[in-house]
Amino acid sequence: MTVYAPEEFTAEESEVLRRYFTNLDGPVFALVNLPEVVKGALFARYSRTHKSLRRLFLDEFVGDLDIAGDQGVDATIGLERAEELYEKVFFEYGDDSVAQLGGVHLACEQSSNVLTKILEWGRLASYLEQSTRYIAYDARLAGRYRFYRDPEVLNSRYGTRYVGDMDRMFDSYSQLMEKVTDHVRASIKRDPADSDFVFRMATRAKALDAVRGVLPAASLSNVGIYGSGQSYEAMLIRMRSHPLPEARHYADLMLEELRKVIPSFLKRVDLADRGGRWSDYLSDTRESTSELVGGLFAETPVDHSPPVVLTDFDPEGEDKLIAAICYSHTSLPETQIMQRVQRMSHAEKVAILKAYIGDRENRRHRPGRAFERIDYRFDVLSDYGAFRDMQRHRMLTIEWQPLTPNHGYTRPDLIDEAGQTAAFDEVMSRSAGLFDAMKPDFPQQASYAVSMAYRVRYVMQFNAREAMHMLELRSSPQGHPAYRRVALEMHRLIGEQAGHQAVAEAMTHLTVEAPELERLAAERRAESRRGGQ
Repeated sequence: MTVYAPEEFTAEESEVLRRYFTNLDGPVFALVNLPEVVKGALFARYSRTHKSLRRLFLDEFVGDLDIAGDQGVDATIGLERAEELYEKVFFEYGDDSVAQLGGVHLACEQSSNVLTKILEWGRLASYLEQSTRYIAYDARLAGRYRFYRDPEVLNSRYGTRYVGDMDRMFDSYSQLMEKVTDHVRASIKRDPADSDFVFRMATRAKALDAVRGVLPAASLSNVGIYGSGQSYEAMLIRMRSHPLPEARHYADLMLEELRKVIPSFLKRVDLADRGGRWSDYLSDTRESTSELVGGLFAETPVDHSPPVVLTDFDPEGEDKLIAAICYSHTSLPETQIMQRVQRMSHAEKVAILKAYIGDRENRRHRPGRAFERIDYRFDVLSDYGAFRDMQRHRMLTIEWQPLTPNHGYTRPDLIDEAGQTAAFDEVMSRSAGLFDAMKPDFPQQASYAVSMAYRVRYVMQFNAREAMHMLELRSSPQGHPAYRRVALEMHRLIGEQAGHQAVAEAMTHLTVEAPELERLAAERRAESRRGGQ
């Protein structure tokens, strides 16, 4: 059985596609010879459709483009580039800054939800991932459910059970989706002002939010990446050292396609004395640290803790924030500014903060870098589905622990209200059983079996400026209830536990009350835009 399901294209479709995609049959490929705005629009649409990128291009984009001038171009055999200068400057002299100037749009399809988190680790790239909130996962790909099939697992004594249990979990997902959708539509009254389409889309989205927890982490996703040569080099070196076989295999696929577009920037990746030594360093330090920590903490019981804990903050943070605000407007050293701030009256401090924050008309109006003077560190225990969304914020420090069933799972109230408690719990039991069976022989791949409703522990550290962006965004009305709860609790702790009330009050675009249909307002806006076209 093949790992990836190949796509089929007609001869005419293939003739068009080979002008713009570096291969037509693999899960990883680069986009070339297209205007940047088209590549960006393709990726923007990518996250909201079940289609592959090449099929999406054929169905929704190629008809609006003038492609006559690209006849004779064949991107699948690589692109000729004037590389002599790059060879000399970048490879011979090691000027890494040159590699920041060449970027590539890369599509990574049919990757597991475990791999997507590995792909999206780097800060200096842009990522867009297929959403489990907008796309139903009951559709099959080449006749089979969309979950990753690790070759080593399939060829082991667990192969038959792995496929069988995964199929049953996807069967349950499909049944739950229909039953919960019916319940939502029967229990929520439709606003006469809303079209049937808007109501059906909003209610379907609410059901998808509730049932996505039964999907296993093996569920396949498509990821669009835009990055520089430097960011891809770091990504591939890191992936080549990763203990998950899928990550290492994917790194090879990515390197092959990227070398068709920016070969000079990636020459060091698989050289034994360059990227090879870097990958070895990452692997060696991870393994030695894991062995040491495992020996020290193996018998330590897990204490109960709240889902969101503020573990570190600066009690003098707001005074330091005010000093940072003043810094660029004076000629004084920072220590002298801080001394003056500490002598200020409360009214004076409030006045400076109000002037700096100003009138924020919307959440995109954020004050400047003075807010980066304060840091917060949170220890979070949430379901894996919520973690996937919180992890997407890369302008912070995030570390997570292995995905297991050991922290229990969350079951949405809507599942109980729809009378589907037993069906949901049965999937959780099947998921945990498969994980436990695989763990001794496949400690890395066992995480594929874990349903997204199971909780994972992770730490997030970020400054007040990033907090404003993240917490306002993740508390928005269309947000998933699971991560909305995390965002609102973080906000409460910043104001109450840290005592940074001014920082908390500056976040004026949080949504505290959850709407009945989270996606209703967004669907209304989308329909309004369609009507205006």
